[in-house]
Amino acid sequence: MKTILLTGSAGFIGSKTAELLLKSKNNHVVGLDNINDYYDVKIKNYRLNRLKKIKNFSFHKGDLENRSTLTRLFSKYKFDAVVNLAARAGVGYSMINPYVYFTTNAEGTLNLLEKCKEHKVKKFVLASTSSLYAGQKMPFTEKLAVNTPISTYAASKKAAEVTAYTYSYLFGIDVTIVRYFTVYGPAGRPDMSMFRFIKWIDEGKPIQLFGDGSQSRDFTYVDDIAKGTIKAMRKVGFEVINLGGGNRPYKLSYVIKVIEDLLGKKAKYKRHPFPKTDIKETWADISKAKKILKWEPKVELEDGIRKSVEWYLENRSWLKNIKL
Repeated sequence: MKTILLTGSAGFIGSKTAELLLKSKNNHVVGLDNINDYYDVKIKNYRLNRLKKIKNFSFHKGDLENRSTLTRLFSKYKFDAVVNLAARAGVGYSMINPYVYFTTNAEGTLNLLEKCKEHKVKKFVLASTSSLYAGQKMPFTEKLAVNTPISTYAASKKAAEVTAYTYSYLFGIDVTIVRYFTVYGPAGRPDMSMFRFIKWIDEGKPIQLFGDGSQSRDFTYVDDIAKGTIKAMRKVGFEVINLGGGNRPYKLSYVIKVIEDLLGKKAKYKRHPFPKTDIKETWADISKAKKILKWEPKVELEDGIRKSVEWYLENRSWLKNIKL
């Protein structure tokens, strides 16, 4: 049996990755999450409670910034791999409280890598972000230098990436860095556009739209992302790999139209200026993921939005109380 430390296990991508890992009886997943209140903890507890029903899942509430917590975990378990999906996410808040982004995303990654070195853990997977590609030529390829992050969030992720490279080079830790592109799906983050658009349109409240809706994203369904993250656990040496939709980016205005059709309701709008820290378009070159991981996304955007809306409607009785 393989024992895997999965940080951020109550998070959107983390919980889905844990769920898919646990479909194999040969995996024991040790989840770590601090259940912080960056967004409404009710949805984190919903995801976590579902995981706790699955055999071979062990949960520890704790923070990867706390080195004594990690010392206890690495002493209790012999990990075959560490999958670091814990992060302070969101571009906007990183401009308000940049310190917590660096203590979690950069220092937290360092803490985990130190423990991997000490306990001879051979595999490390790090979740990173398409936000690093701001201002680069599309479709974004992993060969781009990404040395010009335009948000504190992206800068903290860049710091985590280069630290992981250092530990791979110095200590022989096998590292895969996966850069995610606009992940969406059921039980998604309520601070992200897909969840918000569905809830606002359903409740007849104005969509808070930054820009004119022409900005585009390479939307990627959460199950596809989780499957790619699991495939990233294979031995690669050191690689940075995009996980994105790969076909073409979709405008936010199109996403809103699909949601309107599924709900049978029209959106209202409150428009705001386009933020300086945001990216106008994202589009992943996923040829490397296809070649190295034998991975490509399977869920089309329209089908993924339908599944997201269905989940929302099934859980509307308690989602109405989720704070955005």
